[in-house]
Amino acid sequence: MAEILDLGINLKALGIGYGTLVMFLMLFGLLLTGMPLAFVTLLVALIFALGWFGPMAVPLITSRVFSFVSSFIFVSVPMFVLMAAILDRSGIARDLFDAMKLISNRIRGGVAIQTIFVAVILAAMSGIIGGEIVLLGLLALPQMLRLGYDRSLSIGVVCAGGALGTMIPPSIVLIVYGLAANVSIGALFTASFLPGVMLASFYVLYVLFRAYFTTGAAPDPDPEIIPLSQKIALLKGLILPLLVVTFVLGSIYGGIASVTEASAIGVGGVLLATVVRGEFTFELLRGAAMQTLATVGMIVWIGIGASAIVGVFNLMGGIDFVSSLIIGISDEPIYVLLFMMLILFVLGMFLDWVGIALLTLPIFVPIIVELGYDPIWFGVLFCMNMQVSFLSPPFGPAAFYLKSVAPPEISLGDIFKALLPFIALQILALAVLIMFPGITGR
Repeated sequence: MAEILDLGINLKALGIGYGTLVMFLMLFGLLLTGMPLAFVTLLVALIFALGWFGPMAVPLITSRVFSFVSSFIFVSVPMFVLMAAILDRSGIARDLFDAMKLISNRIRGGVAIQTIFVAVILAAMSGIIGGEIVLLGLLALPQMLRLGYDRSLSIGVVCAGGALGTMIPPSIVLIVYGLAANVSIGALFTASFLPGVMLASFYVLYVLFRAYFTTGAAPDPDPEIIPLSQKIALLKGLILPLLVVTFVLGSIYGGIASVTEASAIGVGGVLLATVVRGEFTFELLRGAAMQTLATVGMIVWIGIGASAIVGVFNLMGGIDFVSSLIIGISDEPIYVLLFMMLILFVLGMFLDWVGIALLTLPIFVPIIVELGYDPIWFGVLFCMNMQVSFLSPPFGPAAFYLKSVAPPEISLGDIFKALLPFIALQILALAVLIMFPGITGR
């Protein structure tokens, strides 16, 4: 068996400097072929394990992978994904959107602001990004276009609002960061809530500015008076979503339940809501379960590949080598931090956030601790940076999610162009968090 696995190549002769360069060139080259990230990282990890250490190093990869997938907190990921999948198939989001009419018909740009508010509540219910963008693309985008909103503003609000699930607890990005950085996920949730609301507020202020100071950006408010009976009917659409948010986040912040337990509470709450609304069917549950399997399978495979390659790279001495390079950028910690943010920003243009987290955080977090920064605060910065990655061309997933449900006359180019002001707002929010870390409560 050892002879079969022996590549006959001595990569160790390259040294850690050239070895690191070859590893990253190999990763980049294989990704250009269209091979999935999970398989690329696994293949490169296997090649370097065999070429650097020999066949006896292969079991080290499997032990590293096992430590990743055996984490108890990881159970919360499929639970929150399942919550989002059930929401996708129920009418809860639609009724929630309709209920926000009570606010939107009184101000200029109200439907766009209504969309952002709904996005915040949906983010606090599930923490999943793709489903929110698709839901808002089906519910809000046609309505804004029909009412005469500026097309770019409408597109940007749907994509940026739908991506708020990255920042607002219970964010899957925060959970994966907590796993990779070995920090408290509850503390991450607490620290990220206000920054997430701050970013949503930036979006609202931008919409109001465009609505009142840009001709044709938004129609005049609807003067229609909603009867009391209709107001009560609309308010019913708020009750179930707010109850789910209260039970999920309240149980975490109140110390009643762990993140994993709260995720199960959330699934139970959303399922109960579909039963109360008369929407629960076996097909709904089956479809949600299949969607959950597909999404979580992708996350697990990327996690396995990233864990393997980071483990091999660490054994090679690569993490210490890269850490010394990054710290050597400047004697000022803030410049080292900004350089890390730049690396994450560039990677976010080309890679999935799961891969970025699991590839970079084992290197970045120890450096952050060594520089005297709080890893919880850095986790909020990381998630805000990943907000940018969801919108950034050329591979910003938010644009592709919206394109799947947008009218055919809206091209990917139109979507990415519409996202530029919102990317600027995200970068502004990131800068504010760096300058005023107290916003996170750390």
